[in-house]
Amino acid sequence: MVRNDAFYLRKWIAYYGAQLGEENLYIYLDGKDQPLPEASPAVHVIPCERVAGDVAQADKGRIRFLSDRAAELLKEYDLVIGTDADEILAVDPRRGQSLVEFLSSLDIRTSVSGLGIDVGQVVGEEGDIDEERPFLSQRSCGRISTRYTKASVISRPVRWGSGFHRVKGHNFHIAKDLYLFHFGYFDLGRIEDRFRDKDRLEAGWEKHLRRRSATIRECTDGRKRDWDRTVGWARILESILRPPYAWNKPGLLEMVIIVRIPDRFRTVV
Repeated sequence: MVRNDAFYLRKWIAYYGAQLGEENLYIYLDGKDQPLPEASPAVHVIPCERVAGDVAQADKGRIRFLSDRAAELLKEYDLVIGTDADEILAVDPRRGQSLVEFLSSLDIRTSVSGLGIDVGQVVGEEGDIDEERPFLSQRSCGRISTRYTKASVISRPVRWGSGFHRVKGHNFHIAKDLYLFHFGYFDLGRIEDRFRDKDRLEAGWEKHLRRRSATIRECTDGRKRDWDRTVGWARILESILRPPYAWNKPGLLEMVIIVRIPDRFRTVV
């Protein structure tokens, strides 16, 4: 479900359309005042009444709506994937499998998650993002993030928590070689543009945006770890550790773990 996110939505449609087929994409516009996205007629684009409220209230309203839509779609599909427009669920290229092939090989009882990677920017080395080129060909680092280790894929009707971060009443499972790349804060210029977005500021997003921009600082100044030596133990820790306020969310003791994204991902998205 999107509002004022045409930049990310173009990449989202291109990626998931190639992976899943455009006829299997469902986009809900948060507000009937939103322009229709650039997409083929095969993509399902549904304008909806805007979900009002501050950040927390609107998030809860949107996820209730999307949980209901997912339950309807599961009458037709074996699996439903729920993501934000700036999130790409991708399989490690060394598997040699498409997203459909990979997910079809899993026994998904309720949900499955990809390990969350919050993609950043190395300021001074990496310039403004060019949307005509693959994102990961322009960005080399990301933070391993419990926030983006989301219960994105479901096999039966559930109630997602806000932002797809969990499924209520159920545990989570992080699949090996599956990653959720978050691109919402991977470009300093785009973050500054979001600060000028009247809708977001009126909804109380300013604190949220400032907090999330920390990933750029961490990728610029922090120690970069080797991906293949790090993601395995990070996945185990996230599966074992839980935040005290939510047993069915992953935990990482607030550790800041920055990894270099391998070259094999450069053309994935």
